[in-house]
Amino acid sequence: MEYTALYRKFRPLTFEEMVGQEHITRTLKNQILAGRIGHAYLFNGGRGTGKTSAAKILARAVNCLNPKNGEPCNECEICKAILAGSLTDVVEMDAASNNSVEDIRSIKEEVNFLPTLAKYRIYIIDEVHMLSTGAFNALLKTLEEPPAHVKFILATTEPQKLPTTILSRCQRFDFKRISNQDVIKRLEIVCQESKVKITKEALNIIAVLSEGAMRDALSILERCIQEQKEEIDEDIIRELVGIPKLTYIHKIVQGIVDYQIEEVLQTIEEIIEQGKDINNLIWETIKYTKDILVYQTTKKIQLYNQQEIEQIQEIAKKASKERLLNIIYELSELENNLKWSTQKNILFQAGIIKLCNPIEQAGIEELKQQIKQLEEKINSGNLVVAQNPKNVTATAKTQPMQTTKPQAKADSKIDTSKIQSENYWQDIINQLRQSGKMVLYTNLINTKAKQVNDLIIEVIFLNGITPFGKSLLEKPENKNEIERLITVACGKEMKVKFVDAKEHLQKQQEQSIEEKVKELDIPINIVEE
Repeated sequence: MEYTALYRKFRPLTFEEMVGQEHITRTLKNQILAGRIGHAYLFNGGRGTGKTSAAKILARAVNCLNPKNGEPCNECEICKAILAGSLTDVVEMDAASNNSVEDIRSIKEEVNFLPTLAKYRIYIIDEVHMLSTGAFNALLKTLEEPPAHVKFILATTEPQKLPTTILSRCQRFDFKRISNQDVIKRLEIVCQESKVKITKEALNIIAVLSEGAMRDALSILERCIQEQKEEIDEDIIRELVGIPKLTYIHKIVQGIVDYQIEEVLQTIEEIIEQGKDINNLIWETIKYTKDILVYQTTKKIQLYNQQEIEQIQEIAKKASKERLLNIIYELSELENNLKWSTQKNILFQAGIIKLCNPIEQAGIEELKQQIKQLEEKINSGNLVVAQNPKNVTATAKTQPMQTTKPQAKADSKIDTSKIQSENYWQDIINQLRQSGKMVLYTNLINTKAKQVNDLIIEVIFLNGITPFGKSLLEKPENKNEIERLITVACGKEMKVKFVDAKEHLQKQQEQSIEEKVKELDIPINIVEE
């Protein structure tokens, strides 16, 4: 018998079997029961969330000879033919490989013919955003006013790439990420029917790794089943996926917190020698650090046994929240940089050494303190003035100089304490994550939005932004997507401007010092007290 992959074998056959999309299945069933079936649907959502499955179920439900409460019976000749893929009235088309004008023209010619057996002729177009501009234009008129016997179901992971003329002609349904609890429940059913023993910890890890995609979760489970072990535990999953054991992750985070460079590098070398993936290592380290931060804040944590919780308590007592947040930000930035590097190992180890260097971590704060002291000295006149380096100097303490504090430009200073914390900005960041735009999401995590005027929104990077990150965000497609979301949230067209708070503050301080020195109009030497 031919082997069938788990995600195909356990593909839901009814709306009731679908996981985590009750808000969509309920509406579709109500439409079928009321006889108000739309002529065009757009299913949007991340990978593995059930878009294609829902499209196939809908195609059977509207054509079923014996529907039950809006569900297909899957027993009549129409349902069986659609399940077998032998009914020509239901056409599935992959727009990734069939995206030309000719492909759409063939559909336009077919829609004029009545269905052979079914009530409706259904066209399921997957990855519809891959169609060419000409193909979209060719589809437009047919999609707007199709014959009564034709229905279109479009599926995509990137609806923003679709023309607005297409979007406005479809009923849009947004598929959300499947929660870990729903993924675990479905995996338990699959394991029970497949007679596979698996631990709760292993199910939790699979659910986390799947990132809300049921298909990914089933694919990971399938790899584990093929190991032919009596019971699948978390060690088997970590070994197959390339995730280091938790003991190694604990050593790395503890070493970073304690500034133990040699111990951390030795642990990393052991992990790399085992063939583990660096990206998985960074991801696990970030997640573990986040869990420590959560425990430090709430005193609650999941997915850890008593011994592991005690280890987390030990680190939580030593590390401040600011230190843990800095580790998360630095590792996230390092993860982004690794995606474009050909020397990942070298760049990774250099980033870890930077995190383990107490001087490096304290350098920025020390520099800010020195600049602050320098400004205080200049403002108070506590400095030595040398009219001629070869002659006697006069001390400003005995003869205070009258200096005028320069008037700062109103728009040149960024007061991070007064940055507007609009709720919509966090919602926009969450939308980027939910739509799978992780590059934009990770770069905008620690930012704030400030409305400068009626046309411009400043996105302020409180922890600074790398040149690579800025160039990535400045790309037209990325910037346009951010501006589109802001425009929708604000209700009017807005433009976005990216601002590096650290760089701006440093330039402002340097400019302020130069202006103060220029006002003195004489060479000066600063005397440290």
